[in-house]
Order: sequence, then structure tokens, then C-alpha cells
Amino acid sequence: MIIAIDGPAASGKSTTARLVARELGFTYLDTGAMYRAVTLAVLENGLNIVDEAPLSDLLGRLDLHLSTSDGETRITLDGRDVSQDIRSIDVTAKVSAVSAAPIVRQAMVPLQRRIAATRNCVVEGRDIGTVVFPEARFKFFIVADYEARARRRQLDMERLGETRSLDELIADLKMRDQKDSSRDHSPLRKAEDAREIDTSNLTINEQVTLIVEQVKNQLANRKPND
Repeated sequence: MIIAIDGPAASGKSTTARLVARELGFTYLDTGAMYRAVTLAVLENGLNIVDEAPLSDLLGRLDLHLSTSDGETRITLDGRDVSQDIRSIDVTAKVSAVSAAPIVRQAMVPLQRRIAATRNCVVEGRDIGTVVFPEARFKFFIVADYEARARRRQLDMERLGETRSLDELIADLKMRDQKDSSRDHSPLRKAEDAREIDTSNLTINEQVTLIVEQVKNQLANRKPND
């Protein structure tokens, strides 16, 4: 069973997805972290994403592994743990462009489907309910206003020892939204059958409870042949 949670950057979907998975006993699949790992590799190899040949070669030899322990996602890239490195300012600035590249998505989407094929998963991203798992049993689209999202991003960066003003982060988020929603391949958009949840004024516990209760209620009320 797949629970798809989509939404823009810093809307709270990653934390929510991780905690929903823990509450339900599902696997948490952080697709955003996978694209960040590819972005890190692109930056470290000095590649230009418009040059498909070297990018294809990089994708073909990347050793990328994702694991979840106690609700925390760990990303290993070519044998080293890059779970913190993928959250850097440089990666954040470039991940939208890298993840929009068709050749990158062609490599990542099949991997995401293979991971989720044999287990119950909570999967978060920007095109999970529309492209990666359009037949997902449950779909949610999480949003929040720019100030709330900027404050969340600011806290994340402070944990990494990086400092940015709210105004800078709001500008970055607006630019990120424009890029994500206007890209040609797998743009950010709400699936027609997704439930939208505005988390601007919700605590993490409130938004997790909202999703978990809806899932449990629907499963409890389903007919035997559903």
C-alpha cells in the first residue's frame, strides 16, 4: 500500500511523512533525499546538467542506497553517508534543476518503484501522486504559507550551522516553487484525488494525526473486496 504525500519545499511534508510511517509501521521513502544525493554527486563531479552524456555516465555508476532506522532516513552515496551533506545550501540551490532533468527522473523513478514494490510505504515528493505512484491508495498534498515555510527552512539550516534571513529564504522558496511548478517533466501539482492540508498553523503532531486518522478510518470502513 502506498500513501503519497506531495507538496512544495519546506511545507512540512518530509517530517510528516516520516512520522506517519512510524505511526503506521510503514517504510518511509524520502524521494527528495534521493534527488539531493544525485545533486550532490553532480556538484562534486563538476557536471553541467545540460551535458547528457557525462550525466548519464554518472547516473549509471552511482551507488545510491536509502535506509530507514527508527524513522530516520540515511543516504549512502558510493559507500559514504551523505545524509547531512545533501542538506547544504549548495545542494538546496541546485536540486530543483537537477531533479527536473528527464534523464535523472528516468533513473530515479524506477528505483523508487522497486523499493516500494514489496512493502507498505509512505512516499513524499512533488510528483508522487501524479507520476510515480498515480494509483496510490491515499494521496495528500501539503501546503503552507511562505513565512511558515521559511521559518522551517531556517531552523533546518541552523541545525547545520548555516544562517540565512527570512527574506532571503522566502525569495528562494518563491523561486523554487516557480521552477518546480513550471518544469516540463513531472511538475509540482496536486493530484485531482489528493486531499490538501494547509500546515501553516498546525503542529507536526496535528498534521500527522490528521493523516493517520483518515488512513485508519478508511481502512477500517473498507469492504472485504476493496
